Amino acid sequence: MKRARSWKPSDEQMRLWPGVSGNTINGLGETTPRPPSPIYWHPPERTPHGPLQRWFYTQSTSPLVDEARKERQKAIDAPLSAVAATPRDASAEAWTAEVKRVALESGADVVGIAGFRPEWVFAGSPVPPEKWIIVLGVGMSYEAMRTAPDALAAAEVSRQYGRGTRAAKGVANFLREAGHPAEPHGGPMAGAFVLIPAAIAAGLGELGKHGSLIHRDLGASFRLACVLTDVPLIADAPDVFGGDDFCQRCSLCVDECPPDAIFQVKQDVRGERRWYVDFDKCLPFFNEHMGCAICVAVCPWSRPGVAPRLAQKMAARKAR
Repeated sequence: MKRARSWKPSDEQMRLWPGVSGNTINGLGETTPRPPSPIYWHPPERTPHGPLQRWFYTQSTSPLVDEARKERQKAIDAPLSAVAATPRDASAEAWTAEVKRVALESGADVVGIAGFRPEWVFAGSPVPPEKWIIVLGVGMSYEAMRTAPDALAAAEVSRQYGRGTRAAKGVANFLREAGHPAEPHGGPMAGAFVLIPAAIAAGLGELGKHGSLIHRDLGASFRLACVLTDVPLIADAPDVFGGDDFCQRCSLCVDECPPDAIFQVKQDVRGERRWYVDFDKCLPFFNEHMGCAICVAVCPWSRPGVAPRLAQKMAARKAR
């Protein structure tokens, strides 16, 4: 049964809403490919929704969330190692194995590699010169996330963004100390490019109806970080195990979304037919609750131990 749609955004927030729809900025309904446009989690002075982003950070009344954000900021502010003068040589196979080992030892739960693609870069940002992107995933506590949109879930999201940043810096420092430039990035700020397409290319899962990735082991309850580098690596293949097929039949996130922001069917977005979440409906609820993640919390793939079994089942069905 669908949750009652009784929630309404505050007048205080809506007075800050710009004259342009976020869906228009995102390219909803567009059938021609184009670069993504900056919209949120960018420097607020650069986007029409920047005042809303500033307002979001004034809404926390939770010491738990504030402390988690402080810990995340420490990870963001931690210095990087200098690039050693003499680069170490190794084969692509050896570098790939070492990078993945260091990623897991630095705190990542999953790691994948893809060749970097210019079409992922936001309009107005320079294309990074690095050839490779190493994408890291860090799982979130199910018990914390099932309280979404309460403060415990918001704090967990911040903590895991911090862990992702620390893991990315661990990989970057390993490469830099071996004499190879490497640039880490962790959320929630967006950086110069969209990360979900890179994560899909790197084998970290399929896009779900709720707009988040579904990983065959972590489910939908994880966050991303990355490292850019030119050290020779071997790319992973996308992992298609049936998550998209499952979403075609499931509507739990649609039914549980308070602002009714999740589309039941795929939409055209910048020339691609894919799952999409209505930005103009989602963001006000997100802003007034220090974040949300109800859709991730209720996703069947997020329940502990369920994702591997579902992936096996869906892969077998797809094979038939």
